[in-house]
Amino acid sequence: MTELPHTRTRMVHWLGTAVALAAVVGASSLVQPADATAQPTLTTAAAGTAPDPKQADFPVDCGSASVKVDVVEKGSTDFDGDGRRETVASVRCHSGTGTPPSALFVLGAPARPGQAPRVVATMLRTKEQMSVQDLRVHGRTVSAKLLGYSSPSVPRCCPDRQRKVKWEWKDGKFALEAAPVPGSPESV
Repeated sequence: MTELPHTRTRMVHWLGTAVALAAVVGASSLVQPADATAQPTLTTAAAGTAPDPKQADFPVDCGSASVKVDVVEKGSTDFDGDGRRETVASVRCHSGTGTPPSALFVLGAPARPGQAPRVVATMLRTKEQMSVQDLRVHGRTVSAKLLGYSSPSVPRCCPDRQRKVKWEWKDGKFALEAAPVPGSPESV
């Protein structure tokens, strides 16, 4: 049986994935939406109530106003210890087929009662062409597995790269830490 060309892993593929993830790490720590901050503002929301991601307006371009944004996974905790919970949401554009890329956002309470929850941090953008799996939110840490592709010729149904990552709330911002690439000398 002949192995498909895109299923063979070579060191150059892993190095390419490592470089791409390093770019994601660097970009996510430097690039934020203009209106996003890492700290939620004071509101009158109940202390134990986490923002509802289904009520949020996520900065995701689905190509058409008629295409909705699906909340795929979510979790909540009080990252900054102020008594108000934040929600982490993995979202993607709705699609009947295929797997559109994910985005990962942190939501804070609305600026005013009755308004939608606010995006206070962006951890992953759809333009990075990755999918999020196994989202976990615990204490001050968000962890997930990111799935990606070694090249544009790999079918979007079948990611051939993966890496575990975690974001930890430190000194008023999220610090991203990526696990070593599977099969690399660092992972042994």
